[in-house]
Amino acid sequence: MTQTESPVPRAAPHNQAQDRALDRHQRRSDRTRMVRIVCTIVNVLCGLFAVVLVFAAAVSLGFNELFTPADVKIRVLLNDGFAAIVWLALGTVVTSLIRRFALPDPRELMRQRQA
Repeated sequence: MTQTESPVPRAAPHNQAQDRALDRHQRRSDRTRMVRIVCTIVNVLCGLFAVVLVFAAAVSLGFNELFTPADVKIRVLLNDGFAAIVWLALGTVVTSLIRRFALPDPRELMRQRQA
């Protein structure tokens, strides 16, 4: 072995394009994970509000006097049930909007992979 030779083999030069692709993939993965966490929190809160309607009118969204049948039990069932459905629908809409605007479009991902 001469003095100019190194006993340690040299690593292949870094491919900057691969590094950037890995960074993008990691950021996308982190973003996807965060969006899923936020959507889960929204769904849990809206579901919780729907369940709480059984016990309190504080989250009834003003639907506590929407239906006025003579029977009190039916009135509570209809009004609170409708408010619960609205909370669940609201949770679904909010989470779908969060996913739509916070996550990349799957078609765009396919175009990037093909390029």
